[in-house]
Amino acid sequence: MRKPSWALLMIAVMMLTGLLAPVAAATAAEKPFAEWLVELRAEALERGIQPATLDAALAGVEPIPRVIELDRSQPEFTLTFAQYRERVVPRSRIEMGRQRLAEHRELLEEISRQYGVQPRFIVALWGIETDFGRLTGGFPVIASLATLAHDGRRSSYFRGELLNALQILDEGHISPEEMKGSWAGAMGQSQFMPSSFLNFAVDYDGDGRRDIWNSRADVFASAANYLARSGWRADQTWGRPVRLPAGFDQSLAGLDTRKPIGQWQALGVRRADGSSLPARQLSASIIIPDEGNPQEAFMVYENFRTTLKWNRSNYFALAVGLLSDAIAE
Repeated sequence: MRKPSWALLMIAVMMLTGLLAPVAAATAAEKPFAEWLVELRAEALERGIQPATLDAALAGVEPIPRVIELDRSQPEFTLTFAQYRERVVPRSRIEMGRQRLAEHRELLEEISRQYGVQPRFIVALWGIETDFGRLTGGFPVIASLATLAHDGRRSSYFRGELLNALQILDEGHISPEEMKGSWAGAMGQSQFMPSSFLNFAVDYDGDGRRDIWNSRADVFASAANYLARSGWRADQTWGRPVRLPAGFDQSLAGLDTRKPIGQWQALGVRRADGSSLPARQLSASIIIPDEGNPQEAFMVYENFRTTLKWNRSNYFALAVGLLSDAIAE
């Protein structure tokens, strides 16, 4: 009996361990784009998207090489939280946030009453995501998502988002030419992926379109609706900087550990200025953003966890909280 070759044995092992998944993905991407696009169009038609919408959205669509470059070359270096905060919450953004809060106070407070999300958090998210609507991305969303859906690396996810984007066009919320966003398909002043748009975007100004590109009312209400439906608590803040006692057991840090504020007080945790923690019956966790550096720590509540549903980064959620605090000062 002929023994299996070393190469065949290695392939078998790779199949069992899942190491061939990238190879399979690459094979899927080898289908010519034009052929792949015909199949995509057929699936969209089956979902009820109108032929005229597909004609307008897909006419002349070609892969964008720059999108693949950006997807492949996302930075691997790690910033400390202090470096990240300096970039994301600079003094200029705080000042602009205060101006925008004052400028849109009446609208923001109206939306806050309806959705139960404090205005400062809406403005902070707006500021961090797009610098208050200034940097929304210039990539055509349909072409970007088609590029990533055909590529194969994360084709299933981006195919779903592409079909969602086509549905948004079919509902008449925006034109294909105006549907711009990031290279990965995040759209408008709130940088919603198409699935988030369909789930959370709001037509607050009542013009029949959920316009997160141009309507401040829709942008603010959509962000508030996202947070509200994700579990936001209007009677709480996000958290606060704290001072840890000498010898603090760092195994207690992290979202997996929740304790009443009073228990953290008993363990020696204090506000950043050394004063006692709030006398509230809230469950809280301790976050040390740079592992092993307990000199900078935060006590966080449920609204911090809700912010993580928007972006699963502790750095991002901390920046939103800190910017919101600074805007409100």
